[in-house]
Amino acid sequence: MTAPASLSAQEVAARIGASFGKQAFMATLGAKLLRVAPGEVDIELPVSPHLCQQHGFVHAGAVSSIADSACGYAALTTMPGGAGILTAEFKINLLAPAAGERLIARGKVIKAGRTLTLAMAEVFAEAKGVSKLCALMTATCMTIAGRDGVSD
Repeated sequence: MTAPASLSAQEVAARIGASFGKQAFMATLGAKLLRVAPGEVDIELPVSPHLCQQHGFVHAGAVSSIADSACGYAALTTMPGGAGILTAEFKINLLAPAAGERLIARGKVIKAGRTLTLAMAEVFAEAKGVSKLCALMTATCMTIAGRDGVSD
């Protein structure tokens, strides 16, 4: 996957970083943008008690949130300047408890289109240097442009 014809890889990475920085919810969770490449985005979530459910595992809502953002930002890397992305639909499979020191959501575009883009994210829980797949998301993202309130 390559950067959109109108933007360089550095411009795409800067665009994603600026947009991610505007996401107050990601900041509330403590999520950080780890890597941006054409068609791919990785997001890190350090595990802390305020993210955990009653059994001590990271809540599915937090897992889903970083997976959704990883999918959406991976899709945005394929869009021309001025176009945005909204998630239209997603499905998540929670495969194992999300436990450890940090979670990594690795988003990847499966098929980019003008209107709809299909992306997936794998979420890995890392504990003591061991990485375990704990969730898998597929997402359909919709290209948006020229709408009130929509910007990069």
